[in-house]
Amino acid sequence: MITTEQTVREIAIENPAATKVFERFGIDYCCGGKRPLAEVCIEKGVSIATVLRQLEEIISASEGSHPVIDWQTLPLRDLIDHILEDHHQYTKEALLRLRPLAVKVASRHGERHAEVREIERCFGEMADELDMHLMKEERVLFPHIQQIEQTHPSGENPRRLVFGTVQNPIEMMVAEHDSAGEHLARLRGLTGGYVAPPDACPTFLALYHGLQELEADLHQHIHLENNILFPRAIAMERAIAPV
Repeated sequence: MITTEQTVREIAIENPAATKVFERFGIDYCCGGKRPLAEVCIEKGVSIATVLRQLEEIISASEGSHPVIDWQTLPLRDLIDHILEDHHQYTKEALLRLRPLAVKVASRHGERHAEVREIERCFGEMADELDMHLMKEERVLFPHIQQIEQTHPSGENPRRLVFGTVQNPIEMMVAEHDSAGEHLARLRGLTGGYVAPPDACPTFLALYHGLQELEADLHQHIHLENNILFPRAIAMERAIAPV
């Protein structure tokens, strides 16, 4: 039974299907998910009863339909593989596809729809940050987390890197996630919730649709890292070598 006192993060972790309802109401369950559901609903101006009803309905419908993966108990290497294969790869492909679309829409429609020029700028900033962010996770943070997990059963201290405890790079990644979340919120505002104007051409429509899909995937991506992978990695490191 979901309660309004639970944080959005807790609900999303325990019931992965709930994230679809959160997306529907624009409720942040990744970067800002540590707030109680009731507080977030009041701030958003949405009916708490309606959100609770839809959460119960979607969770009930999902039970027994497909096996739910419990990322809280599976090995961290499996979660990392999932993030890399399903989310990092998708993000890279989406950024490559959407960059030229944003440029084209801004150049062709910027005079009539000034917001698309700001969309191009905002998306470009986010894309540049994400390119570097993904690289740092893939080359430094994720391999170190895997090393922590490999040494955990024996109690052997993992090799310390220049950043010391794993919590230091994790704090940096979380800050970068917050920045991505701010860019996504800005893009959603500029696009009016990804609703294209009546005179939008196919390229215009493709850009808005692609941005909306990228937003939903990044929310899932960041949720898995901020709320599951990172806390588990920190706890595992502390069990080996208490700080």
